[in-house]
Amino acid sequence: MKVIIEGEKREVKTVWMEDGIVKLIDQRKLPDKYDLFNARSVEEVGFAIEDMVVRGAPAIGATAAYGMAQASLKNRDLEEAAHILRDTRPTAHDLFHAIDHMLKELKEGKDPVVAADLYADDITERCRKIGINGNEVIKDGDRILTHCNAGALATVDYGTALAPMRSAHESGKEIFIWVDETRPRLQGACLTSWELVGEGIPHAIVADNAAGYYMKDGQVNLCIVGADRIAANGDVANKIGTYSKAVIAKENGIPFYVAAPVSTFDFKLAEGDMIPIEERDPQEVLVFRGKRIAPLQAEARNPAFDVTPAKYITGYITEKGVLAAEELIILSQ
Repeated sequence: MKVIIEGEKREVKTVWMEDGIVKLIDQRKLPDKYDLFNARSVEEVGFAIEDMVVRGAPAIGATAAYGMAQASLKNRDLEEAAHILRDTRPTAHDLFHAIDHMLKELKEGKDPVVAADLYADDITERCRKIGINGNEVIKDGDRILTHCNAGALATVDYGTALAPMRSAHESGKEIFIWVDETRPRLQGACLTSWELVGEGIPHAIVADNAAGYYMKDGQVNLCIVGADRIAANGDVANKIGTYSKAVIAKENGIPFYVAAPVSTFDFKLAEGDMIPIEERDPQEVLVFRGKRIAPLQAEARNPAFDVTPAKYITGYITEKGVLAAEELIILSQ
Protein backbone atom coordinates (compact mmCIF):
# COMPACT_ATOMS: atom_id res chain seq x y z
CA MET A 1 0.00 0.00 0.00
CA LYS A 2 1.06 3.58 -0.59
CA VAL A 3 1.43 5.58 2.61
CA ILE A 4 2.85 8.96 3.52
CA ILE A 5 5.51 8.72 6.25
CA GLU A 6 7.22 11.94 7.34
CA GLY A 7 6.11 13.61 4.12
CA GLU A 8 7.48 10.84 1.90
CA LYS A 9 5.42 8.31 -0.06
CA ARG A 10 6.38 4.70 0.58
CA GLU A 11 5.15 1.21 -0.30
CA VAL A 12 4.68 -0.90 2.83
CA LYS A 13 3.01 -4.10 3.99
CA THR A 14 1.10 -4.71 7.20
CA VAL A 15 3.12 -7.68 8.47
CA TRP A 16 6.26 -9.59 7.50
CA MET A 17 9.11 -11.59 9.05
CA GLU A 18 12.69 -10.38 9.23
CA ASP A 19 15.60 -12.17 10.96
CA GLY A 20 13.15 -14.34 12.91
CA ILE A 21 11.16 -11.35 14.17
CA VAL A 22 7.52 -10.82 13.21
CA LYS A 23 7.28 -7.15 12.28
CA LEU A 24 3.94 -5.34 12.20
CA ILE A 25 2.72 -1.81 11.63
CA ASP A 26 1.50 -0.83 15.10
CA GLN A 27 -2.06 0.16 14.24
CA ARG A 28 -2.76 1.39 17.76
CA LYS A 29 -0.53 4.42 17.05
CA LEU A 30 -1.97 5.45 13.68
CA PRO A 31 -2.53 8.02 12.30
CA ASP A 32 -0.38 10.01 14.72
CA LYS A 33 2.73 7.89 14.35
CA TYR A 34 4.01 5.21 11.98
CA ASP A 35 5.80 2.69 14.18
CA LEU A 36 6.68 -0.99 14.01
CA PHE A 37 5.93 -3.62 16.64
CA ASN A 38 8.56 -6.36 16.87
CA ALA A 39 7.20 -9.70 18.10
CA ARG A 40 10.02 -12.01 19.18
CA SER A 41 7.96 -14.92 20.51
CA VAL A 42 4.63 -16.61 19.90
CA GLU A 43 3.38 -14.99 23.11
CA GLU A 44 4.23 -11.56 21.71
CA VAL A 45 2.54 -12.43 18.41
CA GLY A 46 -0.52 -13.46 20.41
CA PHE A 47 -0.42 -10.17 22.30
CA ALA A 48 -0.21 -8.25 19.01
CA ILE A 49 -3.37 -9.95 17.78
CA GLU A 50 -5.31 -9.67 21.05
CA ASP A 51 -4.34 -6.05 21.77
CA MET A 52 -5.09 -5.03 18.16
CA VAL A 53 -1.58 -4.05 17.17
CA VAL A 54 -2.83 -5.88 14.09
CA ARG A 55 -6.50 -6.39 13.22
CA GLY A 56 -8.66 -7.39 10.29
CA ALA A 57 -9.30 -11.06 9.58
CA PRO A 58 -6.80 -11.69 6.72
CA ALA A 59 -4.04 -9.71 8.49
CA ILE A 60 -4.67 -11.64 11.70
CA GLY A 61 -4.35 -14.85 9.69
CA ALA A 62 -1.06 -13.79 8.09
CA THR A 63 0.28 -12.72 11.49
CA ALA A 64 -0.66 -16.10 12.98
CA ALA A 65 1.10 -17.83 10.07
CA TYR A 66 4.30 -15.93 10.89
CA GLY A 67 3.79 -16.68 14.59
CA MET A 68 3.66 -20.40 13.81
CA ALA A 69 6.77 -20.09 11.65
CA GLN A 70 8.58 -18.29 14.45
CA ALA A 71 7.54 -20.96 16.97
CA SER A 72 8.91 -23.64 14.66
CA LEU A 73 12.23 -21.80 14.28
CA LYS A 74 12.51 -21.63 18.06
CA ASN A 75 11.65 -25.34 18.40
CA ARG A 76 8.49 -24.55 20.36
CA ASP A 77 5.77 -27.17 20.65
CA LEU A 78 3.56 -26.44 17.65
CA GLU A 79 0.30 -27.49 19.27
CA GLU A 80 1.06 -25.24 22.24
CA ALA A 81 1.84 -22.35 19.88
CA ALA A 82 -1.38 -22.99 18.00
CA HIS A 83 -3.34 -22.93 21.26
CA ILE A 84 -1.78 -19.58 22.29
CA LEU A 85 -2.74 -18.01 18.96
CA ARG A 86 -6.21 -19.55 18.73
CA ASP A 87 -6.99 -18.14 22.18
CA THR A 88 -6.56 -14.51 21.11
CA ARG A 89 -9.68 -13.52 19.13
CA PRO A 90 -12.62 -15.86 18.57
CA THR A 91 -14.52 -14.33 15.64
CA ALA A 92 -12.05 -13.98 12.73
CA HIS A 93 -12.08 -17.23 10.73
CA ASP A 94 -8.79 -16.45 8.96
CA LEU A 95 -6.96 -16.88 12.28
CA PHE A 96 -7.99 -20.52 12.56
CA HIS A 97 -7.60 -21.13 8.83
CA ALA A 98 -3.99 -19.88 8.92
CA ILE A 99 -3.04 -21.87 12.01
CA ASP A 100 -4.44 -25.12 10.58
CA HIS A 101 -2.68 -24.43 7.27
CA MET A 102 0.67 -23.85 8.98
CA LEU A 103 0.33 -26.92 11.22
CA LYS A 104 -0.14 -29.02 8.09
CA GLU A 105 2.79 -27.40 6.26
CA LEU A 106 5.16 -27.64 9.23
CA LYS A 107 4.26 -31.25 9.99
CA GLU A 108 5.09 -32.04 6.36
CA GLY A 109 8.56 -30.59 6.88
CA LYS A 110 8.13 -27.37 4.90
CA ASP A 111 10.47 -24.46 5.54
CA PRO A 112 8.67 -22.32 8.19
CA VAL A 113 9.49 -18.89 6.77
CA VAL A 114 8.82 -19.93 3.18
CA ALA A 115 5.46 -21.43 4.20
CA ALA A 116 4.43 -18.28 6.07
CA ASP A 117 5.60 -16.00 3.25
CA LEU A 118 3.62 -18.06 0.75
CA TYR A 119 0.52 -17.78 2.94
CA ALA A 120 0.88 -14.00 3.17
CA ASP A 121 1.60 -13.71 -0.56
CA ASP A 122 -1.46 -15.82 -1.33
CA ILE A 123 -3.69 -13.54 0.77
CA THR A 124 -2.21 -10.51 -1.01
CA GLU A 125 -2.94 -12.01 -4.43
CA ARG A 126 -6.49 -12.92 -3.41
CA CYS A 127 -7.07 -9.33 -2.29
CA ARG A 128 -5.66 -7.99 -5.57
CA LYS A 129 -8.22 -10.12 -7.43
CA ILE A 130 -10.97 -8.92 -5.09
CA GLY A 131 -10.05 -5.40 -6.19
CA ILE A 132 -10.31 -6.28 -9.88
CA ASN A 133 -13.62 -8.12 -9.45
CA GLY A 134 -15.10 -5.46 -7.19
CA ASN A 135 -14.23 -2.68 -9.62
CA GLU A 136 -16.96 -4.13 -11.86
CA VAL A 137 -19.70 -3.04 -9.42
CA ILE A 138 -18.35 0.52 -9.09
CA LYS A 139 -19.51 3.16 -11.55
CA ASP A 140 -17.74 6.38 -12.44
CA GLY A 141 -18.96 9.04 -10.01
CA ASP A 142 -20.07 6.61 -7.28
CA ARG A 143 -20.13 7.75 -3.69
CA ILE A 144 -19.33 4.69 -1.61
CA LEU A 145 -19.89 4.09 2.10
CA THR A 146 -17.57 1.78 4.02
CA HIS A 147 -17.46 0.77 7.68
CA CYS A 148 -14.44 0.07 9.93
CA ASN A 149 -11.12 -0.64 8.16
CA ALA A 150 -10.98 -3.33 5.51
CA GLY A 151 -7.97 -1.99 3.67
CA ALA A 152 -4.37 -3.11 3.37
CA LEU A 153 -3.92 -2.71 7.11
CA ALA A 154 -6.59 -5.38 7.61
CA THR A 155 -5.02 -7.79 5.12
CA VAL A 156 -1.37 -7.62 4.08
CA ASP A 157 -1.82 -5.40 1.06
CA TYR A 158 -4.66 -4.08 -1.17
CA GLY A 159 -7.43 -4.82 1.34
CA THR A 160 -10.87 -6.36 0.91
CA ALA A 161 -13.49 -3.57 0.91
CA LEU A 162 -10.90 -0.97 -0.06
CA ALA A 163 -9.37 -3.10 -2.84
CA PRO A 164 -12.21 -2.38 -5.33
CA MET A 165 -11.98 1.32 -4.45
CA ARG A 166 -8.23 1.30 -5.10
CA SER A 167 -8.80 -0.50 -8.38
CA ALA A 168 -11.55 1.93 -9.43
CA HIS A 169 -9.37 4.93 -8.56
CA GLU A 170 -6.41 3.52 -10.48
CA SER A 171 -8.62 2.84 -13.52
CA GLY A 172 -9.53 6.52 -13.68
CA LYS A 173 -13.01 6.43 -12.16
CA GLU A 174 -13.92 9.44 -10.08
CA ILE A 175 -15.17 8.10 -6.76
CA PHE A 176 -15.77 9.48 -3.29
CA ILE A 177 -15.70 7.46 -0.06
CA TRP A 178 -17.82 8.03 3.02
CA VAL A 179 -15.76 6.65 5.93
CA ASP A 180 -17.66 5.67 9.07
CA GLU A 181 -15.58 6.66 12.10
CA THR A 182 -16.37 3.24 13.65
CA ARG A 183 -16.67 3.61 17.40
CA PRO A 184 -15.38 2.70 19.87
CA ARG A 185 -11.84 2.22 18.46
CA LEU A 186 -12.25 4.55 15.47
CA GLN A 187 -10.73 2.21 12.89
CA GLY A 188 -12.43 4.18 10.12
CA ALA A 189 -11.30 7.61 11.25
CA CYS A 190 -7.79 6.51 12.22
CA LEU A 191 -6.95 3.75 9.73
CA THR A 192 -9.18 3.83 6.64
CA SER A 193 -8.72 7.57 6.23
CA TRP A 194 -4.94 7.16 6.68
CA GLU A 195 -4.89 4.62 3.86
CA LEU A 196 -7.08 6.74 1.56
CA VAL A 197 -4.85 9.78 2.14
CA GLY A 198 -1.85 7.70 1.07
CA GLU A 199 -3.67 6.55 -2.07
CA GLY A 200 -4.99 10.03 -2.87
CA ILE A 201 -8.63 8.91 -2.88
CA PRO A 202 -11.18 11.65 -2.01
CA HIS A 203 -13.17 10.89 1.13
CA ALA A 204 -14.84 12.28 4.23
CA ILE A 205 -15.09 10.83 7.72
CA VAL A 206 -18.60 10.79 9.17
CA ALA A 207 -19.92 9.88 12.60
CA ASP A 208 -21.36 6.37 12.58
CA ASN A 209 -24.85 7.72 13.21
CA ALA A 210 -24.62 10.04 10.18
CA ALA A 211 -24.46 7.21 7.63
CA GLY A 212 -28.23 6.83 7.47
CA TYR A 213 -28.63 10.56 6.87
CA TYR A 214 -26.42 10.44 3.77
CA MET A 215 -28.11 7.28 2.49
CA LYS A 216 -31.59 8.77 2.81
CA ASP A 217 -30.33 12.03 1.29
CA GLY A 218 -29.27 10.23 -1.89
CA GLN A 219 -25.57 10.82 -1.34
CA VAL A 220 -24.57 7.14 -1.19
CA ASN A 221 -24.71 4.96 -4.32
CA LEU A 222 -23.04 1.86 -2.94
CA CYS A 223 -21.85 0.24 0.31
CA ILE A 224 -18.83 -2.08 0.50
CA VAL A 225 -17.62 -3.59 3.78
CA GLY A 226 -15.27 -6.39 4.78
CA ALA A 227 -15.94 -9.44 6.94
CA ASP A 228 -14.43 -11.39 9.82
CA ARG A 229 -16.38 -14.60 9.26
CA ILE A 230 -19.04 -15.63 6.76
CA ALA A 231 -21.33 -18.60 7.40
CA ALA A 232 -22.35 -21.10 4.73
CA ASN A 233 -25.69 -19.35 4.14
CA GLY A 234 -24.01 -15.97 3.59
CA ASP A 235 -24.64 -14.40 7.01
CA VAL A 236 -21.71 -12.09 7.78
CA ALA A 237 -19.96 -11.23 11.04
CA ASN A 238 -18.24 -7.88 10.70
CA LYS A 239 -17.41 -4.89 12.86
CA ILE A 240 -20.21 -3.79 15.16
CA GLY A 241 -22.50 -1.40 13.31
CA THR A 242 -22.39 -3.25 9.99
CA TYR A 243 -25.85 -4.76 10.52
CA SER A 244 -27.54 -1.38 10.97
CA LYS A 245 -25.81 -0.01 7.84
CA ALA A 246 -27.03 -2.99 5.81
CA VAL A 247 -30.62 -2.58 7.01
CA ILE A 248 -30.63 1.14 6.20
CA ALA A 249 -29.07 0.48 2.79
CA LYS A 250 -31.80 -2.07 2.00
CA GLU A 251 -34.51 0.37 3.07
CA ASN A 252 -33.07 3.00 0.71
CA GLY A 253 -32.46 0.69 -2.25
CA ILE A 254 -28.67 0.97 -2.03
CA PRO A 255 -26.58 -2.09 -3.06
CA PHE A 256 -24.65 -3.53 -0.10
CA TYR A 257 -21.61 -5.69 -0.88
CA VAL A 258 -19.29 -7.71 1.36
CA ALA A 259 -15.70 -8.18 0.17
CA ALA A 260 -13.71 -11.13 1.52
CA PRO A 261 -11.34 -13.90 0.44
CA VAL A 262 -12.46 -17.52 0.55
CA SER A 263 -10.38 -17.97 3.74
CA THR A 264 -12.95 -15.85 5.59
CA PHE A 265 -15.82 -18.24 4.77
CA ASP A 266 -16.59 -20.86 7.41
CA PHE A 267 -18.62 -23.56 5.69
CA LYS A 268 -18.74 -25.60 8.90
CA LEU A 269 -21.23 -23.06 10.29
CA ALA A 270 -24.65 -23.21 8.66
CA GLU A 271 -25.76 -19.72 9.68
CA GLY A 272 -24.59 -16.54 11.34
CA ASP A 273 -26.14 -17.23 14.75
CA MET A 274 -23.46 -19.91 15.18
CA ILE A 275 -20.57 -17.43 14.81
CA PRO A 276 -18.86 -16.68 18.15
CA ILE A 277 -18.99 -12.94 18.85
CA GLU A 278 -16.11 -11.39 20.76
CA GLU A 279 -16.98 -8.99 23.56
CA ARG A 280 -14.12 -6.66 24.39
CA ASP A 281 -13.14 -4.60 27.42
CA PRO A 282 -15.90 -2.08 28.38
CA GLN A 283 -13.14 0.48 28.98
CA GLU A 284 -12.92 0.90 25.20
CA VAL A 285 -16.39 2.48 25.41
CA LEU A 286 -15.99 4.31 28.73
CA VAL A 287 -12.54 5.81 28.13
CA PHE A 288 -11.30 7.86 25.16
CA ARG A 289 -7.58 8.58 24.77
CA GLY A 290 -6.94 8.05 28.46
CA LYS A 291 -9.88 10.14 29.71
CA ARG A 292 -13.08 8.68 31.08
CA ILE A 293 -16.06 10.07 29.17
CA ALA A 294 -18.85 8.50 31.24
CA PRO A 295 -19.88 8.79 34.90
CA LEU A 296 -17.80 6.67 37.27
CA GLN A 297 -20.92 4.70 38.19
CA ALA A 298 -21.70 3.82 34.57
CA GLU A 299 -21.19 0.37 33.11
CA ALA A 300 -20.81 -0.52 29.43
CA ARG A 301 -21.05 -3.43 27.02
CA ASN A 302 -18.71 -3.74 24.08
CA PRO A 303 -19.50 -6.38 21.42
CA ALA A 304 -16.83 -6.15 18.74
CA PHE A 305 -18.96 -7.58 15.93
CA ASP A 306 -22.54 -8.07 14.80
CA VAL A 307 -24.06 -10.47 12.28
CA THR A 308 -25.74 -9.23 9.10
CA PRO A 309 -28.21 -11.73 7.60
CA ALA A 310 -27.67 -12.66 3.97
CA LYS A 311 -31.02 -11.15 2.95
CA TYR A 312 -29.52 -7.67 3.35
CA ILE A 313 -26.45 -8.41 1.21
CA THR A 314 -26.48 -7.75 -2.54
CA GLY A 315 -23.39 -9.80 -3.27
CA TYR A 316 -20.04 -11.09 -2.07
CA ILE A 317 -16.89 -9.80 -3.77
CA THR A 318 -14.33 -12.62 -3.68
CA GLU A 319 -11.22 -13.61 -5.61
CA LYS A 320 -13.48 -16.06 -7.47
CA GLY A 321 -15.87 -13.35 -8.64
CA VAL A 322 -18.91 -11.44 -7.38
CA LEU A 323 -21.40 -13.99 -6.08
CA ALA A 324 -24.94 -14.03 -4.73
CA ALA A 325 -25.67 -15.89 -1.48
CA GLU A 326 -27.08 -18.90 -3.32
CA GLU A 327 -23.86 -19.19 -5.34
CA LEU A 328 -21.49 -19.35 -2.33
CA ILE A 329 -21.62 -23.14 -2.28
CA ILE A 330 -19.16 -23.20 -5.20
CA LEU A 331 -16.50 -21.71 -2.90
CA SER A 332 -16.60 -24.78 -0.65
CA GLN A 333 -15.87 -27.20 -3.49
